[in-house]
Amino acid sequence: MVTRLDLPDAGGVPLETNGQLAIGVFLACIFLWATEALPLMITSILALVSFPALGILETKDTYALFGNDITFFILGVFILASPVQRSGLSTRIALQVLNRFGRTPEKLITSILLLTAAMSCVMSCHAVAAMFFPVVHAIRKALKLPFSSRFGKSLYLALAWGSVIGGTTTLLGSGRAPLAIAILQENAPGQTIPFLDWAMLALPTMLGTLVVARVLLRVLFQSEIKDISVATTHVSQQARSLGKVNYREFMTAALLLTTIVMWISWPSEHLATISLLAVVVAFILGCARWTEVEEDVNWGIVLMYGGAIALGMGMMETGASGWLADLLLSVAPDTSPIVWLAVISFVALWMTEGISNAAVVALFMPPVLSIAARMGIEPQLVTLFVAIPCGYAFVLPMGTPATALAFSSSMLKQRDTLLAGTLLKLAAWALFLVFALTIWPLMGYGV
Repeated sequence: MVTRLDLPDAGGVPLETNGQLAIGVFLACIFLWATEALPLMITSILALVSFPALGILETKDTYALFGNDITFFILGVFILASPVQRSGLSTRIALQVLNRFGRTPEKLITSILLLTAAMSCVMSCHAVAAMFFPVVHAIRKALKLPFSSRFGKSLYLALAWGSVIGGTTTLLGSGRAPLAIAILQENAPGQTIPFLDWAMLALPTMLGTLVVARVLLRVLFQSEIKDISVATTHVSQQARSLGKVNYREFMTAALLLTTIVMWISWPSEHLATISLLAVVVAFILGCARWTEVEEDVNWGIVLMYGGAIALGMGMMETGASGWLADLLLSVAPDTSPIVWLAVISFVALWMTEGISNAAVVALFMPPVLSIAARMGIEPQLVTLFVAIPCGYAFVLPMGTPATALAFSSSMLKQRDTLLAGTLLKLAAWALFLVFALTIWPLMGYGV
């Protein structure tokens, strides 16, 4: 029989045994993910089975958590990527990208970083990463890059980082921002943050973080490739060998375009539904073939992300996440609003690596809004100081689908993102604080 440990109370609220065990599983998984002592997906499976095995949650409840909508979004994206690649569509798109932006390796990396960031301002960053993934994959294949290639790592990191950074800029980039606004309106009736205000407040940090990201990619993953004309030539030859656009390629392009339009125009909570609906239509139209899908889909990443989401949701179900947030808030200084806001933004910044950023917003915002009210801090500021930093998930692949997609290429190892991702997170956080304290007051959002 498991006995209760004497963990410190958070805000006077004791943590039950199940919550303590959940925190133990969470910390063990973070260690295993960071060190890669076990394959990432095996650690996620361990997280999934630990909850029913240790009696933390009922078996049916635990495995129900695996079926999160983002897990199915990723699955749908992987399946859709198969006909995009097999039909030759990704080759034609890659050729256009190379011809327009790929004159040098450095320009190609910069272009991918900026293109994905710009598109993530007007549509879901998850969808942007999904759309560009087969294109980057086609470029990598054309260059015949080995798994150890620094340039190859830069390609996929530019894809992931650009998508994530751009996704923090507007209310369209992810479901995290609309959720934060909804929680703000529920806890502080009559208060909100207009679309344009959010974009203008987040834009300086986005631009600064993109510059830092580009510098880090250049310094930490210095390209061993000096000339990518061979890729352009190879892709051009492949495109010519495809001949005219055939039925499969045309229908795949039409389906992909329709899916993108729906991702843009429909609320973000429907991303998974749209992806899976597109998968069904792909098979109906003959664009996708199951034998190819079996070979092309990285099933391990689906397991990894599903297990990670189940772990985060399990933490919420047992009260462990709330207890942990309360504990962190209870030790945070409350004498200075500026310091207190910096602390909660730092906590949100790192919590998002272990659980989804939407979960961070859901569990973290209600208590901090309550404390902020007692301290006389504007609730809009609290919303921004939680929702924007928790979008900077650059280290662990379970932090965001964009990073998970990059890891699915098999080009990246956890050691590749531990240093680079941490440096980028800290730089983004520092820039966020600087602009929040200098520019925001000029726009009426002063501390």
